[in-house]
Amino acid sequence: MKNFVAVRIHVNERLQDFARFNALWTPTLSLCEADGTERHRFVGFYPLDEFMAQLALGVAKAAFSRRQFEESLHAFERLAADSPNSDAAPEAVYWAAASAFKVTGDGEFLEKGGLALREKYPRSIWATKATVWLPR
Repeated sequence: MKNFVAVRIHVNERLQDFARFNALWTPTLSLCEADGTERHRFVGFYPLDEFMAQLALGVAKAAFSRRQFEESLHAFERLAADSPNSDAAPEAVYWAAASAFKVTGDGEFLEKGGLALREKYPRSIWATKATVWLPR
């Protein structure tokens, strides 16, 4: 992925930097904007496929936070399609629905997202969060 600047802080050598980012365990990966605003964080070891999915999730969440809703929509949809078995996929489906709603103002996208989560990831917290989007 482009546009990343990797910073490695060794906990035993730079405790002040480790504390600055409120990192309590290693490895802690924090995806931040240029101004230091954190957009996504994940802690612990991840296999390569899941690591890449988490990076993609962070990029998409950053676009959403910058109100670049069309960009975030495509990024979340791509992540969900490319990594459907990842831990990041249910969250991507949730935020894809939210992004589509932000682009169109059409609540139908929220309902479709909620239904997709209920079908594909019924035990995820994201399916639970999306229940308010479903008809009663």
